[in-house]
Amino acid sequence: MQHAEIPANEAERLKTLRRYGILDTPVETAYDDLLSIATAICGAPMGTVSLVDADRQWFKSRIGVESQQTPRDIAFCAHTILDPGRVFEVNDARNDARFHDSPLVTGDPNIRFYAGAPLVASDGHAVGALCVMDSQPHQLTEMQRTALTALSRQVVVLMELRAAYAELQHHMEEREWYERELDARSAALREDNAAQAEQSRTDPLTGLANRRAFGEAIKAALAGGKPFAFAIVDVDHFKEINDGWGHPYGDRVLIAVAGALKASRDAGDIVARIGGEEFAMLLPNRANKHALAAAEVARQAVGKLEMELPITASVGVTVRGEGDSAGDLFARADAALHEAKRHGRNCVASNP
Repeated sequence: MQHAEIPANEAERLKTLRRYGILDTPVETAYDDLLSIATAICGAPMGTVSLVDADRQWFKSRIGVESQQTPRDIAFCAHTILDPGRVFEVNDARNDARFHDSPLVTGDPNIRFYAGAPLVASDGHAVGALCVMDSQPHQLTEMQRTALTALSRQVVVLMELRAAYAELQHHMEEREWYERELDARSAALREDNAAQAEQSRTDPLTGLANRRAFGEAIKAALAGGKPFAFAIVDVDHFKEINDGWGHPYGDRVLIAVAGALKASRDAGDIVARIGGEEFAMLLPNRANKHALAAAEVARQAVGKLEMELPITASVGVTVRGEGDSAGDLFARADAALHEAKRHGRNCVASNP
């Protein structure tokens, strides 16, 4: 038999065929229906929807044909795709020099008659054929050829719809992936922003609120209208500690003092490091007497720290007054702190 030539545009043709993603897919009723109509119109007992691959022809649908595929070099459809513009017809294969000794003619399915309408893709490449066959010689009428060509176009429509749906699914999956990535990155950005915001409000050495965060807490307390007390806690002789024992030890002292102040506070109290060796405490719902008691508890907690050196603190306390600003509170607490230092340090003084 004569093998069909390989089309000059074979690489592009195969690329088009691959785009459909149809090879080796399950049976589908829509293709079977079109093939049934084609065989009925043409009066042929056999037929296939054939896709011509690189080295085989594979049948998406078949009637009266047992094999799912055959080698390309014996395929009638390999000849059909060489001329996308017309139906390829063999009336009696036994009398045709190209096919008389083909195993498809001399053996099962004993083809005598073959007619194939090329499956022409939207880019002009013929990727296969809608073909009808008979074990007896046969000849199509012009009407049957026209109908077979029309039905081949409907097969291509199905294939194009399949490719469009696959592309849509791909884009939807890509979109979902991008949306998931965007959500994940947005969440990470929010976490990062929250972490940065927290860092901007947190003293990196002690983990307490810093001066900025404490200032915001004071403003919020002033806006709330409820009574509160404010205390400044200063580590006694801290310069001498740093100078004599070094800054790393000084940092250890500050961390320990921060821990003691946190441990001594009541629920709702806010403790902050507002600079150097100075700490501050916001004590909600405290009158002067109770504020002094809370400050004394804090002072004693610092004094009980087990360090290489005795660590003490002086505390200045004030309570909110009518019309006070944050600056007023800081000024009065600072004045009380200086009073405590004048009295020998390691004590609490107040400035109502």
